[in-house]
Order: sequence, then C-alpha cells, then structure tokens
Amino acid sequence: MKGQPKPRPARRFSSEFKQAAVDRMRRGTSVSALSRELDVRRKILYAWKERSQQGLPFRSLGRPRLTAEDVQRTQQKREASAQLRIAELEQKVGQQQLLIDFFEQALRRTGALCQLNSESGGTNSTRSSKPRRDSKAD
Repeated sequence: MKGQPKPRPARRFSSEFKQAAVDRMRRGTSVSALSRELDVRRKILYAWKERSQQGLPFRSLGRPRLTAEDVQRTQQKREASAQLRIAELEQKVGQQQLLIDFFEQALRRTGALCQLNSESGGTNSTRSSKPRRDSKAD
C-alpha cells in the first residue's frame, strides 16, 4: 500500500532512559522538542512523568523475575498435579487388571466346556439357530 507509513516496531526503553527524559521535562525542556529528539510520542513521555510523580517504578524490560518463593510454589503445584495424575492412573490400572482377571477366568471356563464337549462326543454348548428340517416329511 503506497502512501501509508509502515507501523514502527515496538521499542523498549530502560528505566534510566525514562528517568532522564522525565528529569529533562521537569527542568523545563519542551515536551514537543523532547519527543522529536528522542523519537518518543508525547503521550508516552507524559505517562512516564505521571508514573514518576506518583512514585511508581518504571516498568522494567522483559519478564519480571521470579522469586524463589514463586519457583517453589510452582514446583509444589506441579508435584501435587503429578501425584493426582499418578493416583488416577493407578486406579485405572487396577480396574483394567480386574477386567483382565474376569475375562481370563471366563475364557478358562468356556475353554474347559468346549474341551469336555469335544472329548465326550457331546453336543455343542449352544443350539443351532437354523430351523430343523424333518427328514420324514414327504
């Protein structure tokens, strides 16, 4: 698209840079001139000045550092979650073992019945679903 300026990538400024800009604003440097010189929007300069007046720290660059307590708390949460998952999986394994035992026993019983029937020459354990035809019918 011609004629439209490209958006600038977001820039990050150190706390020292921000404090220096605020100090210059307090000494009377024109905000418009400072904005042009530093290539920072006036709105941002005023936001830095307001934070400084309220005694708030400037936001630091990057992610906030984790404290040892944060790391420990995160590790405890992960361990608790892992313990719950282990308990769930152990319960599932127990249920599956019960099913395996049940089906093994059922297979042994049906296998034993089939062996008995085939050895003794007995009939099959189930009746045929085919309709019987009488051989005496005309």
